[in-house]
Amino acid sequence: MSDTGAARRPPTIDDVLRLRAAEPLPSSDGGPVEVVSRDGAAPPRIVEIARLAGVSPITVSRALRHPEKVAEAKRRKILEIVERTGYATNPHARALRSGQSNIVAAFVSNLQSQQFCLAVQGCGEVLEPQGYQLMIGQTSYSYAKETTMIQSLREMRPAAVMFTGVIEIEDNRRALRALGIPIMETWAYPRDPIDMLVGFSNIDSGRLAAEHFAERGYRRVGFIGRRSGRGALRLTGFREGARAAGLDIVAELSVDGVSSMVDGRRALGDLLSRNAAVEAVFCANDLLATGALLEARRLGMRLPDDIAILGFGHNDVAEELPPGLTTIGIDSRDLGRQAGSMILQRMRGEMPSEPTCAVELTLTRRGSS
Repeated sequence: MSDTGAARRPPTIDDVLRLRAAEPLPSSDGGPVEVVSRDGAAPPRIVEIARLAGVSPITVSRALRHPEKVAEAKRRKILEIVERTGYATNPHARALRSGQSNIVAAFVSNLQSQQFCLAVQGCGEVLEPQGYQLMIGQTSYSYAKETTMIQSLREMRPAAVMFTGVIEIEDNRRALRALGIPIMETWAYPRDPIDMLVGFSNIDSGRLAAEHFAERGYRRVGFIGRRSGRGALRLTGFREGARAAGLDIVAELSVDGVSSMVDGRRALGDLLSRNAAVEAVFCANDLLATGALLEARRLGMRLPDDIAILGFGHNDVAEELPPGLTTIGIDSRDLGRQAGSMILQRMRGEMPSEPTCAVELTLTRRGSS
């Protein structure tokens, strides 16, 4: 049976990174990502395309929907202007311009994470019985993808937007505010959310990991996680907790672009090749932790005698995979339900009593530590 403990103190504010769009942004491979900004301008409308092409709006619509009905010369000119201006057609545009959209856009960092999917399901359990539908997109921890998706919202105009994360780029934050619809951020606890927030302190999760290792008697510890976003915040808390408990962090490994358990397998192998003396490793997300546990077993290591592994994210695999993965996490479905309830209040014209809400972090101890 697993032992469950909770972080009882008030949540620590996450000092979330804020970026200007003009700055080079770190990509998954460490190189810069160029984010194109339209300086808050709305995308071109069909009447602008018609004016530039010297035709009527209905001709533009025909050229895009039924090109065989438009003369070739006109069609080529229209398509050239469409490409040059970045105009994009939207099958939902007419309904959404009326202000009666029933679509709530939910952007998930990684669809392979059970925790993110549970949060979206919880949100849907609240919204769908009220006639709203969730449309899901994946940002893949990419600033460029996030920016493209946010730019698309200006034309699509959903009823509300939810993110399994917080928005770091200032231009994207301004663009979301300009939509004039409910915006829900999650999975962190910044002091300045865009609109509404249901989250938790990533810094506290790192501290909780270090405290657990100290209680279990480990002294030489390591960290595997993303070097930006929530991974960086969890590392900050882990360092603070390790320092307070007298632990020695002997290895830190940055892994960006996490997409599957394979990344965790590779990461543990790389970390052990750099410092075989590590006694316990905190993996900053569930995919990395599960992969690390599998790799430790493949190497013939005994858990927790040869190495202890602690993950982040309560999921079904954590409990079923021998010897059981110790994890820090939250009730993701409950987070989604709370987010859905707050979104629904706003769409009804009501104001939530508390636009920022913190959910509880818990640590579930199993055989891996």
